[in-house]
Amino acid sequence: MTKVKVGVAGYGTIGQRLADGVALQEDMELVGIADLVPSLSIRALRENDMIGANNVKYDLYLVDGADPAAFEKYDIPVAGSFEDLCQKVDIMLDSSPGGVGAKNKLIYEKLGVKAVFQGGEANSVADVFFHGYANYEKGVGKDYLKLTSCNTTGLIRAVDCLDRLIPVEKVAITIIRRVADPGDYHRGLTNALQMDKAPSHQALDLMTIMPHIDATGILVHTPVTHGHIITVLVTPKEGKITKELAIEAFRKHPRIRTVTIDEGFKGNASLFKYARDLGNRRGDMYEIAIWEDSVVESGNDIMFAINIPQESVTIPETMDAVRAAMKMQLTCEEGTAETNKYLKIGRFK
Repeated sequence: MTKVKVGVAGYGTIGQRLADGVALQEDMELVGIADLVPSLSIRALRENDMIGANNVKYDLYLVDGADPAAFEKYDIPVAGSFEDLCQKVDIMLDSSPGGVGAKNKLIYEKLGVKAVFQGGEANSVADVFFHGYANYEKGVGKDYLKLTSCNTTGLIRAVDCLDRLIPVEKVAITIIRRVADPGDYHRGLTNALQMDKAPSHQALDLMTIMPHIDATGILVHTPVTHGHIITVLVTPKEGKITKELAIEAFRKHPRIRTVTIDEGFKGNASLFKYARDLGNRRGDMYEIAIWEDSVVESGNDIMFAINIPQESVTIPETMDAVRAAMKMQLTCEEGTAETNKYLKIGRFK
């Protein structure tokens, strides 16, 4: 099997998980990771002898501006420069801080390397604003794809699931957003909720991916770190989406986990603890969760609540993006099935 060679730019919250995701794909090869400073994440990797997921060795490359002496201080081996890494790969997964990816694109273009950018970059950086289920085929063979944000990724999974059941006319969402990732100190919101101006970008992004749906939304920042919760009100174009039909569709979707309060899933923290108890690396969960208890009918509309594991939810769709850009699989059904297989998504169903 000829494996697609993949590199990861940025080894932060998302970059770590992208590297792990690639390492778990048996038809992809993680060539290396690139970063600027010897962060705690890289130092922890060094303590594990640079071995990451699936017993794969993670070679480290330094981006422009990095100080080699800072890495030498911690005895962190360096394999070369960022351009060295780019010259060895077929495609880069860019999880650099917002705005840096656009600068990196100049290097990708110069070296003829494809790239997938994360949600923090401007849409203009890519040929296609991409989602593994909603518009996979639009990404096939394209050079530059951009993922949706964590909230938008999970939201589209749920809306697309229902849209395939009964065409959807519009959605209205409320996002109860975690304020920072675990370990972040740069946001000091405590004992307060903070409103964003409406409509939220997630609703606008959904309409970009799924232009046949009218969407609007409100976002509220909350002083928690483990996961967002989104309430979604869906209006079909015709007919009615019953509670039974919706739950049945959600149960069948590989990247959706249906849960109930009576089972002990009282909220976001319950899901995070469950992922840790499962032994998932870093306590990650690739699936979004939908509370069956939250699914209610309102006339012809259906309403429900979903949990978004913000650190890991975009990883499967990023693997889908590699498959589309590299023409590994040409359809949504084939591409997502391969990603799901290697990430062991939906194994509990």
